[in-house]
Amino acid sequence: MAPANARAVAFLDSYPAWTAPAAALYGPRASGKSHLAAVWAQSAGARILEAADLQGNIPDGPLVVENIAAGVAEAPLFALLERGAPLLLTAQVPPSEWPQAFHLSLPDLVSRVRALLAFPLWAPDDALLMGLAVKLFADRQLAVPESVVAHMIRSLERSPEAIRDFVARADAAALVAKRPINTSLINELLAGPVL
Repeated sequence: MAPANARAVAFLDSYPAWTAPAAALYGPRASGKSHLAAVWAQSAGARILEAADLQGNIPDGPLVVENIAAGVAEAPLFALLERGAPLLLTAQVPPSEWPQAFHLSLPDLVSRVRALLAFPLWAPDDALLMGLAVKLFADRQLAVPESVVAHMIRSLERSPEAIRDFVARADAAALVAKRPINTSLINELLAGPVL
């Protein structure tokens, strides 16, 4: 795991003893922001909302707001940051760039987003994706050769979500066909549905 990603995970794992009431995860698409946010939301009992859906009625308690982007409603975002309840935000750019990138104009909101505790996330490397795939197969009590897992990783979108979905498909296809998960099955799944 990249050091920055490890810092984000360590911070999320420290809940409820967070050093700040609000934090942001930022990075490119498929860097694991939504995955980490969902894991934290489950452990914290937090609701998950899309930033585009922010309205004046802000729920109580811990909250995840995904995909802060251009057009975000400033008044509800400011209210979220003011309420003091645990809040995790996700975006593709760091909060320090939100005022200019998203045309934020409320001075108090600008100062608060620039002061947010923020963690960059980067696209996972081969070692992280391999580790994730091996763990997902092991969780399903499947022993899949490392060479097969490596072939799968090279052929898929480089995201935890894509790996998780493909492992589930491979497991289901292997059960239906009563055959092991091998390179042949992986190639068939990559080419189209197998059942």
